[in-house]
Formats: sequence, structure tokens, C-alpha cells
Amino acid sequence: MSNSVTPTSAVSSYDPPWFELPGTVSELLRPRMPGIVDAIIEAVPQLVPAYALPIEGRFGRGLRRGVAAALERFLQLPGTRLPALSEESRQLVAGLGSGEFRQGRSLDALLSAYRMGARVTFREMSTVSVEHHLGLDVVVNLGESILAYIDELSAVSVEAYAFEQSERAGAIDRRRTELLDLLLMGQADEAALRQAAAMADWALPASMSVVTLPREMAGGLRFRLGPGALVIERETDAVALVPMPERHSRAPVSHLDLALQGRSASIGPAVGWARVSDSLRLAVLAGSVLPLRSGPEDPPIWAVDHLTSILLGAEPTAVNELAQQRLAPLAEVRAGQREKLAETLLSWLTHWGKRSRVAADLGIHPQTVGYRLTTLRDLFGDDLEDPRTRFELELALRAEAGSSRGSMGENPGADVTT
Repeated sequence: MSNSVTPTSAVSSYDPPWFELPGTVSELLRPRMPGIVDAIIEAVPQLVPAYALPIEGRFGRGLRRGVAAALERFLQLPGTRLPALSEESRQLVAGLGSGEFRQGRSLDALLSAYRMGARVTFREMSTVSVEHHLGLDVVVNLGESILAYIDELSAVSVEAYAFEQSERAGAIDRRRTELLDLLLMGQADEAALRQAAAMADWALPASMSVVTLPREMAGGLRFRLGPGALVIERETDAVALVPMPERHSRAPVSHLDLALQGRSASIGPAVGWARVSDSLRLAVLAGSVLPLRSGPEDPPIWAVDHLTSILLGAEPTAVNELAQQRLAPLAEVRAGQREKLAETLLSWLTHWGKRSRVAADLGIHPQTVGYRLTTLRDLFGDDLEDPRTRFELELALRAEAGSSRGSMGENPGADVTT
């Protein structure tokens, strides 16, 4: 049989390659379809490991139906300008792509199966072409048509796979946001939280810390913190929940210091799920009462390292009133002496009255410490013997020391506590 092919010059460059195939090709190939389907079904599981399953049951029926439908659509194309896929076959091929994602397989397996099916199909169909003396042009056009057809199948499946992946990611993100809201509010019971965590595909850790930072500093935060963290952005800030070991080790500290460097972040203490709201509150307080860390290399603030400063800064009015009452005796001395006496008193309270340690702490002679303590006893009298007064004096002195450090622009990373 001779091949009547439309001259290349008369064919639009936008026509599909199967337009140049004679329509009789479909008539000659259709009786061989059952054999081609069997050949593909036999070859694909052997050559594509992901499909090395028994060709039976639901998998076998689905594979046979998909191969048969794809080949039947291909036979409708020779001599036409039809698109590679009809609406029905497009839905079928898209279903294969989205199904691969739901089955937990990579798309490589399906694309490999398409390529393998194309090789088998071309081999079988070119044999038929040779048997019927259709000519070399038909064999070449047939190969080009099969490749173009498989390219279209692959593109549709890739798009469906990516869409399913995106939808899953979007649903997971929404559920993780809902989970984080539940944890931050601290009002859900354990059963509800574990169900929400399961739906969000997030393992509820035994210990976790809340991170807060300005919203404008949150770019790329999810990537830096890793897949184990939950992150949401609110109106003015961003909040992250980070799994932590039950005992504070340096590994997560180093990781978070690096991930949050230069982001003006505060980290709450590691807590169980029932106290996540407490970790949030302490992280927020730490960021509000401690000196700002806004430099590009500044590490985050760890609230557990600054609990006294947070306590003092949380109620500044009460602390100021306490300072005015307890430190009133120091107002009787000149400013320069007052500063030295306050420094000595704080060191004396810190070191439980041991003069040698006070001298070493202040870098002065023990005899000088003795002179200053004599003056302090003259000013404060028996109040220095009262445990409650000593505690309140230390609080007032530490608050004052912290305030002067912040106002003098000293190292914002230095803690005012011991």
C-alpha cells in the first residue's frame, strides 16, 4: 500500500505531527490493540520498580483501563488536527498524576511508565507499518506522533500532581495555623490538640518554645527554622513554635541562635503543650522590657536567661516605688559617692556579705569594702539585718542598674541579673 502524505510545504507548522499520518493507520492498528496493551502491561512492572506489583485486583484493572484508554485516544488522532487529549482522557490522565501524589510516590515512576509505554507502542506499531508496507515516512511520523502524545500525557499528569501537592500543602498550612492558635490560647484539651496535630501532620512534641519577632523580620523564617516548626504571621509580629528537648542542650540553642540572628527575636522557655501560652507571654515580655537587639549579627533574647529582668520590667511602677522607698537613705550622700555605695551594696547582697568576694567583684581593696560597708550601715541601720529588706534592696538595685545600663547604651545583650 502506498503512503499518501500531504506535502510538508502545505502543512502548517502548528499542526500536530499526527495530522500527516494517513487515517488508514488507525484501521490497521486497531486489531493489534489488545496485544499492545498486554505488551505494555507486561513490560512496565518489570522495568519500572515502583510498579512491580502483581497485575491483578484493583491495581491490575486500573492499569489495563488506563493503557487501553490512552491507546484508543491515540488511534483517534491520525489525519486530524485534534488535540492530543479529549476532555474525558485529560481527566483520566490528570487523575493518574494526582493519584501518584496521594499514593505517596514520586512523579518519576509515572513518567518512566509513560516513556516505557511509548517505546513498546512504537515498536509494535512500527512492526505493523512495515508489515503493511506503509513506508519510512509513516514510521517516522508515527514515532514523532507517539512522542508528542506522550509529552502531552506527561505535562497533564505533572500539572495535576503539582496541583494536588499544592492543595495538600495549603490544607496542611491552614491546619497548622489552627493548631498553633489552639496552643497559643491554651484552652484546648489534650485530646483535641492531638487530633488537630494529627490532621496537621505535626507530631506534638513533649517540650516546645515560642518565638516572637517583628513581622517585617519574618522573611524566610519557615525555611530557617525547618519543617518541625509552626509559624504564623499576625498584624504586627510573627510567632513560631519550635520543638525543644526536655533538657536545655546547646544543640537547639545554637540552631536557633543562627536561624534567628539579626531578627530581633525573643524565645520563651521550653514548656509542655499545656503551657505554650506561658512561653508566649514570657517571650513577649522579654522582647518588650529588655534592650532591643536589632543589629544584623545580634542573637535572639532567651527569656530563661533574663527572668529577673523580665520580672522587674513587667511592673516598672511598682519597682520604681520600691526603689524610692528602699534606696532613700542613699539620697543623703553626694552623687559620686552614691553610685559607689549602691554598687558595693549590690555586690555585698549578691555575695552574702563576703568581703573578699565583694573586693574581687569590684576590683578594690578589701579595706575599701570595709569603709563603704561602715557608711552603708550608718545609712541603713538595722534594715540590713532584715531578710525581706535585703531582698527588696537587691531588687531595687538591680532594677536601677539595669536602667542605667540601658540608658548609657552598654551592651544590649548583657543580662542585668546574676
